[in-house]
Amino acid sequence: MVDENMKRSNFEVLGMCCATEASLVERILKPLHGVKDVSVIVPTRTVTVVHDVLFISQSQIADALNNASLEASYRPHGESNNIEKKWPDFPTMACGLLLVLSFLKYLYPSLEWLALGSVAIGFPKVLFRAIASIKALTLNINILVVFAVCGTIAIQDFTDGGVIIFLFSIAQWLETRATHKAMVAMSSLTNMAPQMAIAAETGERVDVNEVKINTILAVKAGEAIPLDGVVVDGKCEVDEKMLTGESFPVTKESDSLVWAGTINMNGYISVRTIVLAKDTVVAKMSRLVEEASSRKSQAQRFIDNFAKYYIPVVVLISASIAVVPAAISVPDIEPWFHLSLVVLLSGCPCALILSTPVAIFCALTKAAISGLLLKGGDYLETLSRIKTVAFDKTGTITRGEFSVTDFSGTDDIDNETILYWISSIESKSSHPVAAALVEYGMLHSIKPVPENVENFQNFPGEGIFGTIDGRDIYIGNRRIGIRAQSERVDCQLQFQSNEISAKKQYCGQTLVGVFSLVDACRSGALEAIEELKLLGVRSVMLTGDSSQVAMYVQSQSFYLMKKQQSLKI
Repeated sequence: MVDENMKRSNFEVLGMCCATEASLVERILKPLHGVKDVSVIVPTRTVTVVHDVLFISQSQIADALNNASLEASYRPHGESNNIEKKWPDFPTMACGLLLVLSFLKYLYPSLEWLALGSVAIGFPKVLFRAIASIKALTLNINILVVFAVCGTIAIQDFTDGGVIIFLFSIAQWLETRATHKAMVAMSSLTNMAPQMAIAAETGERVDVNEVKINTILAVKAGEAIPLDGVVVDGKCEVDEKMLTGESFPVTKESDSLVWAGTINMNGYISVRTIVLAKDTVVAKMSRLVEEASSRKSQAQRFIDNFAKYYIPVVVLISASIAVVPAAISVPDIEPWFHLSLVVLLSGCPCALILSTPVAIFCALTKAAISGLLLKGGDYLETLSRIKTVAFDKTGTITRGEFSVTDFSGTDDIDNETILYWISSIESKSSHPVAAALVEYGMLHSIKPVPENVENFQNFPGEGIFGTIDGRDIYIGNRRIGIRAQSERVDCQLQFQSNEISAKKQYCGQTLVGVFSLVDACRSGALEAIEELKLLGVRSVMLTGDSSQVAMYVQSQSFYLMKKQQSLKI
């Protein structure tokens, strides 16, 4: 019962400008009754709270943060309240306008008071945050800014006070824009899966967040699968490239698992959901990145610990520069006072503290978008000590796009006729191999005529069938030969011989041709391997294909490398 009451809630805290305020958030929330865990992600200004809903609600948590002027709001799963601010808010612009007008004091001295108005507009927000930090016994940038502004007002240097407030407000606006871009990068992960699903019973489109477990959904050809589930009816081929990197479609039939965001390439299937929208593989990927960002790397932990002592030391040095000359009765104390304010502001550690988490978050997000999930910043630092890297072949070293490398027909029918049949029938299919075959025909001046194809059928995991020129043509792998009831033994033998990649054959009652496909090396993969080699990192290739396929890709890689080297010479 206790577990059912525990909830994980995300909050956007726009008032959190740097890592020093993360400790302020933790000091505010952790003492609250019902709060079990608090995680802060500074780059996206996100706070994740695990709490007992019986003791504390989401609105109460947001109110606790807003009492410290942290501008917090609850963010439902998969949504973002963070709207891009193309322009600073009205107080910031008003502060800047008054500051600019105050520079006319050299013509009209009375306009100097406009700088004080600039301070009055922007100072309260900073003051409230500073007070909240003092109550939480936390020293951060807001307190330093308050000290600096109070010092300028004390010496009646209103212009400098206005400049400090305005630049601080502009800096926060720029950080908000950077946060928005980070959130956009994160949302690209969650947006892989569709937001709407079709109920199989009623045909009604419903929000995926409202779909319960064991609901039957309908997925048509060309649509993305909305939720993780099990196929209960139908058969199709699914493109799982966005999750696994595997370019070849995977056959799905009854009792097969399917994942949200993958594409149904052909056929109609009914899927029984096995998880809620928040628990899909794609949603877990997004959470993994956020959790990884909240785990501090060794360098980040060092900087945070350093900042705990650094900020008090800066305040102490600044105060000493102002107090010591006054204590020894220096004739002109004002320059020393100005110098203390300069030290106070220039010694602000925000850039140092913010740099590491932002760099780590951007690296983790970029890696996730590229299909690489890392558990935290520590693992990024570990990469610098890597000596060997293993690459998957399909879709990593290779392009994941097929091309025809070998074609041979029988003596009974000329190759042009066979290519005409193949390209015409394959032009009605959406399979990646079909595109390669149609392109191969076009290279040999064979134009497909899909209008001449009758009785087209698709057999997922086997191949296709069509009637053209009065002939029944089967195109597919070895299993299509069984379906075609081919009695030719050499149909199977030719399939097995000289295998380079996914071998396919054309069988009716008579074998009329055999062709081979290859997945060419990806552009940039060889260069990346060469760069790793220069860094002293060894590269190895992993593949589930046959040894002939692996040897072919290896020989192709060596050939391209030698060709590139000869071109450079």
